Amino acid sequence: MKSDVSQNYSTAGSSPDKVEELIRQGEYISRKLATQHYENFAIAARFLPGRRNQDLFNIYAYCRLADDFADEESNPAKANSALDRWEYLLETSIGDAVSDPLFTALADTIRRRRLSLKPFKDLLNAFRQDLCVKRYKSYSELNDYTKLSADPVGRIVLELHNHRNTEYFALSDKICTALQLANHWQDVLEDFYRGRIYIPVEDMERFEVTEDMILKKQANSSFRELMRFEVERARKLFCEGRELINLVDRTLRVQLEMYWGGGVAALNAIQKVEYDVLNNKTPVTNIGKAKIALRGFSRLFY
Repeated sequence: MKSDVSQNYSTAGSSPDKVEELIRQGEYISRKLATQHYENFAIAARFLPGRRNQDLFNIYAYCRLADDFADEESNPAKANSALDRWEYLLETSIGDAVSDPLFTALADTIRRRRLSLKPFKDLLNAFRQDLCVKRYKSYSELNDYTKLSADPVGRIVLELHNHRNTEYFALSDKICTALQLANHWQDVLEDFYRGRIYIPVEDMERFEVTEDMILKKQANSSFRELMRFEVERARKLFCEGRELINLVDRTLRVQLEMYWGGGVAALNAIQKVEYDVLNNKTPVTNIGKAKIALRGFSRLFY
């Protein structure tokens, strides 16, 4: 869903009253977008104190709509133009050139929380990469992509909670990369229909899996062994990054526990269908979501 404000940009005055009105409009848009698109995200955000939940919604809206440009726009030139416009709005809103409610609200979050701009720009570069890179030769190449597409989100969230420790960033990168991989392994067929394969070519060759097999949904033993390998690689990253949950403040612990639990549950869902993601949906069940939420909530008390 693309917001109207991502299509129509009206010049606005910069009086305090006008800025406050634009912030309120932007916050309404981002809150509605977040609660409609990502149930677990919205639940986790509600545990945050003060304005941090709204700040997180503002960040999510920026990421969600930019991602839509890459996924929903069939014309790469138009998608690139939209992403360029997104970056322009990001930079000008920080410089107090008020023009758009969504970005006015985001700029307010960035200034108050002293967030770095680099992660926001890295995400745009990842979306640009999705428009032109459709295959990854090696896991190293894929990892370079997740450094732009996934890891910046974790770093933004850590900074939102005033955590700027390089050790924390490194652990967060592992969790975020694992989350991205879990998402890719759930959506192998959907990504293929969009013209993309995130499974590294070297891995497909090692397990003797071809693109034609994906096209024909042939989830034979070779394909299932390939997916088992990819799932366990992601699971290892989740385990390596889990220490972060015990290091951060209690309210962030709730969020991280839910994200971590949701990612691991996605991998377990793939395992449950014997790694046949070509012929089976692998959503986390409502019972599974409830368990994740309960475990996250319990983190408030220790």
